[in-house]
Amino acid sequence: MSTGAADFALSNAFNVGVANIKDAGIKLIVQVQQRTSAIWCSLASNTSIKSPKDFDGKTFATFGANESDAVIRRMIQADGGKGNFDKVTVGTSTFQTLTSGKADFGGFYSTWEGVQADLYGPKLNCWNEPDYGVPGNADEIGIITSDKKIAQDKETVQGFTRAIQKGYTWAYLHPQEAAQILVNAAKDSNLDAALVKKSMQTIVDGQYWGNVDEVRSGQFAIGTMNEQAAQQYFDFIADAGAYTDANNQKVTKAPVASEQMDAQFLTSGADIVKAIK
Repeated sequence: MSTGAADFALSNAFNVGVANIKDAGIKLIVQVQQRTSAIWCSLASNTSIKSPKDFDGKTFATFGANESDAVIRRMIQADGGKGNFDKVTVGTSTFQTLTSGKADFGGFYSTWEGVQADLYGPKLNCWNEPDYGVPGNADEIGIITSDKKIAQDKETVQGFTRAIQKGYTWAYLHPQEAAQILVNAAKDSNLDAALVKKSMQTIVDGQYWGNVDEVRSGQFAIGTMNEQAAQQYFDFIADAGAYTDANNQKVTKAPVASEQMDAQFLTSGADIVKAIK
């Protein structure tokens, strides 16, 4: 993104903050996801883990991020444990790492892997990080662009932002139709229609993109950014000492959420709903 190879990308507020510590010069311009979907799970067959405190002394299947270490440690400690665990880097998939016995627990998303496990197994026991002391929203997923693009081509950024809001709003209000459109349009990906449809319904039922009734009425616009939740999570990660700069040196100051976001291109919920009718 910062190199100009793409004009827009799917990412989240946390990743924007991490990148901007290293002077990436990017902004979140649309926040689709309004609540975290990260879940931390063990196989249901692993009866030694009944809650996060039982992660103590176990092996975590990780992709290597300091952020996830901080989250797991806080969850264990909030549940009465010490926060000590071993790690193994995931080489293929977290599911395979757990079923192979190389790790005891790992991270998933309730709206995808959680749905996959419900449909096809393996069965999981999972816990949500906000229930165990992790503040804010780790998953402010949305659309990002560069400061350079904003400065040089506001018209394109405005048009793209409006199109994204319209598309996500329509999909939220027509989840099954939207899921089928995705399956049809991405034939090369061989998406499982049942999984995609149940995933989309899970997003709606869990109100991950906002209160559905408020979106439908135009009271809430998909794309709205939550600086407070982002800042709470930024501060938590900073307190855990999990930020590093371009030289891999520890950074103790948290990113400022308002400096990672640019809401000037968002259209009101009422106007978006009117446009898609």
